[in-house]
Amino acid sequence: MTSDPVTPELAEIAAAHGVATSYLDGTRTEQRIDAGVVRRILGLLDVDVAGPGAERVALAGTREKASARTPPPTIGHRSDRARPVPGRGRLTATDGRPAEDGWARDVDGELPAGLEPGRYLLETGGGRSTVVVAPPTLPDPPRTWGWMLQLYALHSRSSWGIGDLGDLTDLVRGGYGAGAVLLNPLHAITPVPPVQPSPYTPSSRRYATPLALRITDLPAYATADAATRAEVDALRPETTGDRIAHDRVWAAKRSALEALWRSAGHPDGNPDADLTSFATYCALAERHGGRWSLWPDDLRRPDAAGVPVAQRELAPRIAFHSWVQRQAEAQLAGVRAAAREAGMPVGVIHDLAVGCDPEGADAWMLQDVLALDATVGAPPDAFNQRGQTWGLPPWRPDRLARTGYAAFGDMTRALLSHADGLRIDHVMGLWRLWWVPAGESADRGTYVHYDADAMLAVLLLEAHRAGALVVGEDLGTVIPEIREDMAERNLLGSTVLWFSRDPDPETGGDDGPLRPPSHWPERSVATISTHDLPTAPGFLRGEHVRVRAELGLLDDPAAEEAKAAAERAELLDLLVTEGLLESPDEADEDTVVVALHGLLASARSRIVLASLYDVLGEPRQPNLPGTVDEYPNWRIPLPVTLEEALADDRVRRVAEVLNRRAAPQR
Repeated sequence: MTSDPVTPELAEIAAAHGVATSYLDGTRTEQRIDAGVVRRILGLLDVDVAGPGAERVALAGTREKASARTPPPTIGHRSDRARPVPGRGRLTATDGRPAEDGWARDVDGELPAGLEPGRYLLETGGGRSTVVVAPPTLPDPPRTWGWMLQLYALHSRSSWGIGDLGDLTDLVRGGYGAGAVLLNPLHAITPVPPVQPSPYTPSSRRYATPLALRITDLPAYATADAATRAEVDALRPETTGDRIAHDRVWAAKRSALEALWRSAGHPDGNPDADLTSFATYCALAERHGGRWSLWPDDLRRPDAAGVPVAQRELAPRIAFHSWVQRQAEAQLAGVRAAAREAGMPVGVIHDLAVGCDPEGADAWMLQDVLALDATVGAPPDAFNQRGQTWGLPPWRPDRLARTGYAAFGDMTRALLSHADGLRIDHVMGLWRLWWVPAGESADRGTYVHYDADAMLAVLLLEAHRAGALVVGEDLGTVIPEIREDMAERNLLGSTVLWFSRDPDPETGGDDGPLRPPSHWPERSVATISTHDLPTAPGFLRGEHVRVRAELGLLDDPAAEEAKAAAERAELLDLLVTEGLLESPDEADEDTVVVALHGLLASARSRIVLASLYDVLGEPRQPNLPGTVDEYPNWRIPLPVTLEEALADDRVRRVAEVLNRRAAPQR
């Protein structure tokens, strides 16, 4: 990978700023990073190493800072152990119960064990540091089963062309005894067309998508006059065809929301400063377009000179978007309440995307703590030989630290305010992210490391306060050290049937035979597949090979077909070995799918999740990596309505299997 080697001096500077100069690939082989890439990434962190003179200055600054032994600007601290800090100082509680009691203490050389979880301020001769104290672990979640959903796909006779929170409430109440439900991200969209269909490229991760609102469940609909209700009812789009039309749905819902907002007297939703900023972005996007980098210069930052003037001019639209968010918060809270009323032992688990749209609300509001000239991605590997870029700007670790990780904490707290758990997409991002500078290919990037102690402290503190569990996405690529750290903190991992293999007896690699579910890790959430992988029917029919061959994504379709056939035979043999099928030659697809859920249910994993795509016979996977418009990513509805699904014999049979083998403890 490298043609310009990194010098020891450049390596020392890079290490001080968390920039990797080499890494271990999937085969645990060291890959060295080109010095030009290291310099480019350091430049994105405002470290000038562009020439020999600048490099000498940067090296001197690095060594001076190391010798000063000052505390870092943010310290992640576990409540069960002491932590050394340089010098003497004063520790003062700034939030939570200790702050209410006016708690403060002198410290000498260490932060003590036994501190109450919360945020503190450490003042020493070397400066001021935010201290985030978290519990050492999260509690064990109950053993249960549940549904994992792409909510947009869950349409009903009452929804408007897309699955909504009313549909979700009905599923929670009639879901055959499920103890949990895991959702795709419900993050906010930019409210102008074209609407981004991917829930993993949101405008904001802190706020919610109005596409998920059940319009007719809003209080404003119940209190509206007959003429307004008739106007709203006439706007309802049907679910037609085999693709969800996000733009058409949002146009209808926006018009309905505007009618109800006017009918309710133009309320403003009682916004706080942050919500006002988000709603300002939405109003400005309506006026100037969805790409803030193309707005007038005096509007490209929330604190820019033109923003107060624009806020006065756009006050009605800002009030509208603030009100819409409050309606979404109320309906999300209603779903969580329904889950509790239904006796679900876990409840609703939301999904946190790894990043945000670089032209979206978060990027506009939080541009000081994001690296907007870089994108998150992945290095080259066996599956993606050129690596991947995802078009999502990463957090800047230096600025997160200087601001006490406030943006990360605010986002996590907002999500957990209406969730019983949080799934972290690409959980390795709490430790490190692959940064690719703008305009470069994915192989011209490197890892930038984060202060995992601080990131985990913020995450665990907010989860502790919310009484929520945390799940980290792991498709088999999370490095062992991170898995060990997750296990120690009781963050659940993820186990996917397609990737659960024992080591190869000859090579020692992770491509050996399928691992029986009795050997799956207990601290995990187990599933048959994921949104980026074949559904169970698609796998059994070879749809994942057929569609990629049709789109020209395979170099050797015949070899892939042979591989898929061998994997299918191996899976059927495992079902026979586990006593879930009598013969692989006699079972129809529905019988095999039920048997697969029997396999899932027998896993040691704390939580097992079933997908309605699998149960209802949908062969298309929700997202096909490597495609954009060539495939209907994030636009595939379930093949039947929610009402039909809940009455479907296949759903009943799978639920019976899961209830019998992984019954919730209520």
